[in-house]
Amino acid sequence: MSEPFGVYLHIPFCAARCGYCAFATWTDRGHLQAQYLDALQRDILRSALPPVTSVFVGGGTPTLVDAAALVEVVRAIPTTAGAEVTIECNPDDVTLEMMRTYRAGGVNRVSLGVQSMVGHVLQSLERTHVPSNVVRAVTAIKQAGVPTFNLDLIYGGAGESLADWRTTLEQAIDLGPTHISAYALTIEAGTPLAAKPELHPDDDDLADKYELADDLLTAVGMANYEVSNWALPGHECRHNMLYWQQGDYRGFGSAAHSHAHGRRFWNLRTPERYIEAVDAGDTTEAAGEDLDAETRRMEGLQLALRMRDGVPVDALPVAELEGLVETDGVRVRLTRTGRLLANEVSLRLR
Repeated sequence: MSEPFGVYLHIPFCAARCGYCAFATWTDRGHLQAQYLDALQRDILRSALPPVTSVFVGGGTPTLVDAAALVEVVRAIPTTAGAEVTIECNPDDVTLEMMRTYRAGGVNRVSLGVQSMVGHVLQSLERTHVPSNVVRAVTAIKQAGVPTFNLDLIYGGAGESLADWRTTLEQAIDLGPTHISAYALTIEAGTPLAAKPELHPDDDDLADKYELADDLLTAVGMANYEVSNWALPGHECRHNMLYWQQGDYRGFGSAAHSHAHGRRFWNLRTPERYIEAVDAGDTTEAAGEDLDAETRRMEGLQLALRMRDGVPVDALPVAELEGLVETDGVRVRLTRTGRLLANEVSLRLR
């Protein structure tokens, strides 16, 4: 069986920028789409990739670019039998024709950026879609025969009540996803949201909403396998698991990150510079860093702690973390209360 190896494709184009977003995306570079996809494909073909076990197309907004052209880029990647191939989708853009094009091109997983199913919460998050578009998008995903799909949710937006969050969760569950990611709204430095403290979430409110999510998702058979991720059995995101298990992966596109044998590196940040580098036959790498053995070990423990298998029993002072961790004598895992305080618990790793 092939050693897991992933490919990430970054699509840096957006129609509008959300106030909480810190990703490398642009709203004024749409005229570069065709050139950019061509550069992506040429960069992949010159890279002599081994067969990959997972592909993830993210952004930005991948559904803004031509579906058939995007599928041609994905097809340039050699994949193993049964490889997981995911594309992130904006509910506003999804059509049945688009989903059928993706499916025919080998896409077998879609991640839909839902965030909320409550109109005023979507507005506070500066999302452009409406809840009815989510329902329409999911219908298209199912009709096209995409076998697994994720709904991305965000809780803690300004003005979101616990009842609002329950509505989002219940309506999301009713859509029948195989996977749900639920992330607390985080304040990223340099974003418009960072400059508006009156809109920042409250920690106690976030904790209540996390516990509600865990209750409702667990009740319908979705197991929490990473702090912010729940899935039906067999539908865990293999590409994200690769990241969390410190596997190797290659990122293509502007600002995309890669990891190979303890070395992290990342690409030129803007789409123009990325295209220019490919056109010139030059490397697209901007910079990188080599991780020493101790850094890799600690990062590995921090990532493993967030997952349901936990860390070796000697990695934490179990007796000092009562209520936050549980152990079978071999592994230590976070309790639900511990998941709420995962960053604090990780400071005790040794």
